[in-house]
Amino acid sequence: MTDILRIEDLRVEVAGEEILHGIDIGVGKGETHLLFGPNGSGKTTLLMSIMGFPEFKVTSGCIEFDGKDITELPINERAKMGLGVSFQRPPTIRGVRTGKLVSICGQNEVDVEALAEDLNLTQHLDRDINDGFSGGEIKRAELLQLLAQGPDLALLDEPESGVDLENMALIGGAINRLLGKDRPYRERKEQDGRSALIITHTGHILEYVTADVGHVLCGGVVGCSGNPEDLLSEIRRMGYEECVRCQIDAMS
Repeated sequence: MTDILRIEDLRVEVAGEEILHGIDIGVGKGETHLLFGPNGSGKTTLLMSIMGFPEFKVTSGCIEFDGKDITELPINERAKMGLGVSFQRPPTIRGVRTGKLVSICGQNEVDVEALAEDLNLTQHLDRDINDGFSGGEIKRAELLQLLAQGPDLALLDEPESGVDLENMALIGGAINRLLGKDRPYRERKEQDGRSALIITHTGHILEYVTADVGHVLCGGVVGCSGNPEDLLSEIRRMGYEECVRCQIDAMS
């Protein structure tokens, strides 16, 4: 299977401190990957580096998207190529209506009202972006923008954190629609290239979204990869501290 995303020996600094220490990950076209890890392990740094935020300085290695080296490309060029991101804590933007931003994301070619209705956000379209939104509403608004954009690779930063069960069901359904997993397999031809890299701390997202591969990131290093359900089972049984010890043993 062709990789839509390939990361090789990626090292990233933030404010002069190296956070990622040689990351190697490949995401195949149509695959959904989960990135497990404790708080402060470098998960968000990886997603922001893939998207190209300038404060995350790549010091070595490369990021390839759909066969092209994007390591030095600005954010807007990566977005045009088909990269999209859902932030864990997006900012409040006063003076810009949510509906207007969603329309821009879809280049005015999407039915904003219909997308918002599916996410129970119709009444939020005339409100400023994230202004006074609850945690669940913010996460749904982020997914609304991604659904309008329709990226080939979606980067989702902890979509389940701080979200109650009712909102989680809506969010899980939206992610499945984004990835084309809400349809029978034989009807997914239009969505064959839709992929995702999803950050999770708790693993709750697996109750709503089926993932193909999991990775455990601890201390800025990917310690292991494999079946996401198996990895989550081991994390729940042993904790992330055991993952860190395994990395130390492997490097010694």
